[in-house]
Amino acid sequence: MEKAACHHLLENLAGYLDGEASAELCAELERHLDGCTDCRVVVDTLRKTSALYHELPQPELPPAARLRLYKSLDLSEFLNSSA
Repeated sequence: MEKAACHHLLENLAGYLDGEASAELCAELERHLDGCTDCRVVVDTLRKTSALYHELPQPELPPAARLRLYKSLDLSEFLNSSA
């Protein structure tokens, strides 16, 4: 498969997987994926990784770490409103 087509796929992958890509772009990507095993593996792996991430419980950020993070990002104004 032509490398330029693969790069085009990777540039649009997030929108495709999130369901935000246009119908035309989705059709183009599906045609590409039908003929490009490497890109199909990338898409399948990313789709599975994303699903696993969303299924796992989100870890709690310890208060001391939150304080350091917010201060380092100059977000001190949000310290009192964060859970």
